[in-house]
Amino acid sequence: MAPSTDSGAPGQDRSSDGLAQDDHWSGDGPAGDDWSERRVGYRFADPNLLSQAMAHRSWCAEQPGRSSNERLEFLGDAVLGLVVAEYSYRNHPELSDGVMSKVRASVVNTRVLAELALEVGIAEHLRLGRGEDLSGGRAKESILADATEAVFGAIYLDGGLAEAERVILSLLKGRITLAVGEPGESDHKSRLQELTVHLGRGVPQYDVEGSGPDHARRYLATVYVAGQRLGTGEGRSKKDAEQMAAQVACGSLEVERGGGNA
Repeated sequence: MAPSTDSGAPGQDRSSDGLAQDDHWSGDGPAGDDWSERRVGYRFADPNLLSQAMAHRSWCAEQPGRSSNERLEFLGDAVLGLVVAEYSYRNHPELSDGVMSKVRASVVNTRVLAELALEVGIAEHLRLGRGEDLSGGRAKESILADATEAVFGAIYLDGGLAEAERVILSLLKGRITLAVGEPGESDHKSRLQELTVHLGRGVPQYDVEGSGPDHARRYLATVYVAGQRLGTGEGRSKKDAEQMAAQVACGSLEVERGGGNA
C-alpha cells in the first residue's frame, strides 16, 4: 500500500504544476530532499520542485492529478546547454564555434547525463510506475538523462541561473575540460565512417524513427553498414540517437577487427 503522501487529500492546496503544497519529501527516505544537498550539492527551498523532477510519467499515470518531470526536463535541457556553452566561450577563447559545438555535444548527451544520474543518486530516488520499475526503468539511460535535466530545471526555478550554473559546473566541469582536450571524442558518426571506409564497406546508412508527443519526442536510430545492421541507439534528438547507434557500431567493428587480428 502506498504511503499517505502519495495520495493527495481533499482540500490540499496545489501548486500550478499539480503538486500538493504540503506533500514534501522530507528526511532521508526514498523521496527525501536531503540527498540532493549531500550528493547534488543543492538544498531546495521548495521541495515540491524536486518532487516533480523525480516524477516519471509512468508514475504520474498511476497517480491522478500529478505532473511529470517532462516540462522541467525541457527547461533543464536549455539551462544545461546555456551553462556549458557560456563556460566554453568565456574560459576557452581559442575554441571555434564548431569546436564549442562538439564540446557541448560531448557533455549534453544521454550517456553522460545518465552516468551522472547514477553517480549522484537520481536513479534510486526516481518515482516510476510499477511496470516501468519492474522492467528496469531505473537503468534506462533515456529516463536517467531526462531526470537529470529535470533536476537542473528545478534548481533553476528554485534558486535562479547562478545556482543552476554553480551546481552544473560542480558536477560536469571535469567532463567539459576533458571534452575541450578531445572535442571529437564523442563524434562517433565520423569515427564509424572512417572505420567503414577504411575497411572497404562504404558509408554507414541510418534509419531513424520518432515516437511520443512533440514535447517529449524520442528517437530510435539503426545504423547499417553494407546492408548489415551494426547498432541501434536511442536519444531525445535524431542526432543524439544516431551518435548512440554509431557508438555501438564502432564497438562491434573494433571487436571484429580485434578478432581478425588475433
